Amino acid sequence: MKKYLFLLTLLAVFAACNNNKMKFNYPIAKTVDSADTYFGTTVQDPYRWMENEADPDLQTWITEENKVTEDFLAQIPYRQQIFDRLMEVYNYEKRSLPVKKGDKYIFYKNDGLQNQYVLYIQDSPESEARVLLDPNKLSDDGTIALATSSISKDGKYFAYAIAKSGSDWNEIYVMNIETGELLKDHIEWVKFSGISWYKDGFFYSSYDKPEEGKELSSANENQKVYYHVVGTTQAEDKLIYQDKSVPTHGFGADVNDDETYLILSEWEGTSGNMLLFKDLTKENSEFVRLNDNFDSDFSFIDVINGKLLIMTNYQAPNYKIIAVDPKNPSAENWVNFIAEKENVLQGIDIAPNKIVISYMADVKSKLEIYDYDGNYLKDIELPGIGSASSVANKEDNFMFYQFSSYTTPGTIYKYNFDDETTEEFYSTKFEGLDLNDYTVDQVFYPSKDGTKIPMLIVHKKGVVLDGNNPTWLYGYGGFNISLEPYFDVRRIFWLENGGIYVVANLRGGGEYGEEWHKQGIKTNKQNVFDDFIAAAEYLIANKYTNPDLLAIQGGSNGGLLVGAVTNQRPELFKVALPAVGVMDMLRYHLFTIGRAWSSDYGLPDDSEEMFKYLYGYSPLHTVKEDKEYPAVLVTTADHDDRVVPAHSFKYIATLQQKRPNNFNPLMIRIDTKAGHGAGKPTEKVLEEWADLYAFTFFNMGLEPK
Repeated sequence: MKKYLFLLTLLAVFAACNNNKMKFNYPIAKTVDSADTYFGTTVQDPYRWMENEADPDLQTWITEENKVTEDFLAQIPYRQQIFDRLMEVYNYEKRSLPVKKGDKYIFYKNDGLQNQYVLYIQDSPESEARVLLDPNKLSDDGTIALATSSISKDGKYFAYAIAKSGSDWNEIYVMNIETGELLKDHIEWVKFSGISWYKDGFFYSSYDKPEEGKELSSANENQKVYYHVVGTTQAEDKLIYQDKSVPTHGFGADVNDDETYLILSEWEGTSGNMLLFKDLTKENSEFVRLNDNFDSDFSFIDVINGKLLIMTNYQAPNYKIIAVDPKNPSAENWVNFIAEKENVLQGIDIAPNKIVISYMADVKSKLEIYDYDGNYLKDIELPGIGSASSVANKEDNFMFYQFSSYTTPGTIYKYNFDDETTEEFYSTKFEGLDLNDYTVDQVFYPSKDGTKIPMLIVHKKGVVLDGNNPTWLYGYGGFNISLEPYFDVRRIFWLENGGIYVVANLRGGGEYGEEWHKQGIKTNKQNVFDDFIAAAEYLIANKYTNPDLLAIQGGSNGGLLVGAVTNQRPELFKVALPAVGVMDMLRYHLFTIGRAWSSDYGLPDDSEEMFKYLYGYSPLHTVKEDKEYPAVLVTTADHDDRVVPAHSFKYIATLQQKRPNNFNPLMIRIDTKAGHGAGKPTEKVLEEWADLYAFTFFNMGLEPK
C-alpha cells in the first residue's frame, strides 16, 4: 500500500474555490502595442517590453511574480523537509578524473555541500594534493564559478576564467603556480572561449564590450581571437583572427601538445564548422582552410605521425576519424584513420602508442583501444549500462576512466596499457543510501510515425505497474546532444518516495548520430514533440502512471519541448516544469547567442514555410484559451544570458492572461544572481529542486515520506 496522504483540505489555504475552480491572484502585466509582420501575417507581441532588462516595470513585475510563487510554496508543509533531505543525500564527496597538465595532475573535488568544486593539483595521481584554486573564496555567496582553466606547458602558470552569477561572460586571470601569486593579467568580455597556451602566453576568444545596460541581452557579434603574453595588459593583446564580413561567426583557438599548429574552428551555429590551421614552426605562415562550408562537424584531436587527426561526420553520420596531411590538406587526400561504425563515435584519447575511442551503442557507452595505425586491439569492459568518460596522455602508460549510471555513482578506474589490467582508483561513499534498491530498464516505444525511440526507466525494485505511480518524464531532443545515463543523487528523493524517473532519448539528439539529429530539427521539429508525447502515452498505456500523476521537465531546448507539448496536449500531464526555455520562436535569434541556434530551429525570415512552422509550435504563440492546463512552474534566472529570461517572462504572462481561472497554478520562479545553470551554487540548486518537488507532489495530491 502506497504511503501517501491526500491533501484535500489544504487547497483552501491557497485560493478561494468556486465550482472547483481555484482562483489565483496573478500580477497584472502591462501590455504594449507592438507587432511584427511575417509574409503578410501580423503577430502581436504585447509583452515585448519584458525584453528590456533595465525596465523598472519589469523589476516590479518580477518581484510580484516571485511573491505569488513564494507564498504558494511556503504553505506546502513538507517543503522544508524536502530541502533538508536533499541536503542530506547530497552531502558526500564528489570528484573528477585526474588530468595531466605539464608534469602535474589536476582534479576537481567537492567535500559535500561546497557551493563550488575546488581545483586541486598534485605531482602524481597517488601523491598528496593541494588546493590550486578554491572558487568558494571568490565570493561570500558562492555565485562566482570557475568556467575554464589551463596550465602552461612548462607548468609555471595557471590561467583560469571565472563566471559571475551564472553569466556566460568570463574574466581571465593568471596565477604563478609555485608561489600562488595572482599576476596583474586581467582579461574581460570573454565568452565561448578556451585558453590555449603557446610559448609565454595563450590564445583566447572575446567580444567587444557590450552597450551598458544590455550586457545580458544584446546580440553577441564580431568575435575575435587574441594572443595574450603573461604579464601584459589586455590592451596589449595581439589580434590573431577576425572576419568583419560575417559578424555572426565565432572562432575558437586550439594548439596541439607539441605547439606546432594553431587550429581555428569557425562556427555560425551549433552544428557544422570550418577548420583552419596555421604552422607555428614557420614565421608569418598563413592560415590554411580545411573545408569551406558548415555542412559537417570537424573537431581537431592531435598530431600523430605528422598528420592532423580530426573527428568528423563528413560523409559519416556516426562520425569517423580522418588523418589529414598538412602539406596536402584537400578533401581528396583525407585518409580514414578510424572508419565510421554502426555505433556513434563520441571521443578519442591519445596514449603512448595507443588510442582510446569512446562509442555510444543504444545510449550506452563503449570504450575501445586502437594502435597508432588505426587498428582495433580490444574493448575495455565496463561495469554495466551507463556512460563512461576517459582521459589519457602521451607520457603515461595508464589512463583513467569514470563510469556512471542512474543507479551507480561516478567510480574512477585506472587502466594499465602494458599489462591490460584495471583497478578501482576512486569510489563514491554514501551513508544511509542503498542504491541496490533501484533498477534501470530500457524500452523502445513507437512514436507517431512509427520510429522506435529508446527510453530509460528508473524505479524501486518490485514496483507495481498499476497506473498509480508518480512519474517524472524528462526530455531534451536537440542540438545533437545525447542524454546518457549518469548518476544524480537529487533523483533519489523522487525514487525513494515511490516515484518513477524516465528519460526519453528523442530525435534531435545525438544518440544515433547526425541522421537522428536531423530528424528533429527545423521542419522536422514536430518529431521531437511527437516522440515526447508518445513517451507519455506509452507510460500511461503500460500502467506505469496516469495523467494525474505524470510530471514533465526539460531545460533550455528542453524547456521549449515542455512548453510546446503542454500547449499541444495539456490533458496528458499533471505538472509541467519548463526550465530556462526558448519560448519565443520568432525572436529567439535577436538576443545574445540565439542566432547560433538557427542551425537547429531555422529563422522566421528564412521563408514563409519556416515562419509558419515556427509560429505553429512556438510555446509563446500557441497558448490555448479553451483548454485546462496542468500545474506549470516555469524556472529562470536574472543573469541567464544564454536563453534570456524574457522568453519565460512573456510565456508565463501570456499563460496567466489567457487562463486566469485555470484550476491548476500557472507560476514562475525567478532566481537572482544565477544564470542558465552552469556554476550555480549548491545551496541554490537544492533550494530550486526542493521547490520543484514540493510543487509537483502537492499538485499531484501526494505527500512524500
